[in-house]
Amino acid sequence: MVKHGKRYNNILEKIDISKLYNLEDSVALAKSTASAGFDETVELHLKTNADPRQADQLVRGVVILPHGVGKTVRVAVFVQGEGVSIAEQAGADYVGSEDLVKKVESGWSDFDVAIATPDMMSQIGKLGKILGRKGLMPNPRTGTVVKLDDISRAVNDSKKGRVEYKLDKTSIVHVSVGKVSFTEEQLIDNIRTLMYDIIKSKPSGIKGQFIKSAYLTTTMGPSIALEVSNIIDSE
Repeated sequence: MVKHGKRYNNILEKIDISKLYNLEDSVALAKSTASAGFDETVELHLKTNADPRQADQLVRGVVILPHGVGKTVRVAVFVQGEGVSIAEQAGADYVGSEDLVKKVESGWSDFDVAIATPDMMSQIGKLGKILGRKGLMPNPRTGTVVKLDDISRAVNDSKKGRVEYKLDKTSIVHVSVGKVSFTEEQLIDNIRTLMYDIIKSKPSGIKGQFIKSAYLTTTMGPSIALEVSNIIDSE
C-alpha cells in the first residue's frame, strides 16, 4: 500500500472522494489544493471504453489549446533546401536535414516537437527507435509531416499550445491542460476545447458511452473525479 506524506493527506481531506465535481468546482479545488514549491501542471485523465487492441478504436489527435500549456515548446524541423529559411523565420528552435538526423542518431533529442517535410521521411525513418520511444516521431496524422507551404503554420501551432493526445494500453487518455498559475477561466477553456476535440474524433468502431470517467489532477495532488456530462453534453 502506498503511503503518502502529511501534506498530501491534508489535501486529500479537502476532497470528497465519493463525489463527482462539476468542471468549475474541480478546477477551483485543484488550484486551491496545489501546494508544491513550483508551478504544478494540471492534467486531465479520461477513461474510455475503447479497445486499444482494435485498429478501428484507436483514439489519437491534435488540438490547439486556446491558452497553451504554460511551457516553452522547443521545435525541431527536419527540412532541406528553401524550407530551412522558412522554418527559421517561423521561429523553429532547431532546423536541419542530414546534419540534424545525425545529431539525433548520436543521442540528442532536446526538443518537444519534431516536424518534417515528406522528402525527409526516408532519412527520419531510421530514427524510429529514438523518436518513437519518446513520442516525437513526425506523423501525418498529427500534423507534423507537412509540405513547405505549411511549415510556418505547423511551427506556430506547436509554439502556441499544440497538444497531442492518444489512447494508452489501458484505454486511458492523459493530457496536460495547463498550469496551476492559470486562471480558472483559462483552465476551463482549455479543458472544454480538448474534450470537444476528443469527442468529435470518436472512432466509429466505439459503441456506447465513449468517456466512462474523468479525473483532474495536479503534479503533486490527488485525483478529483469529474462529472463527465457537465464538461460537455455533445457526447
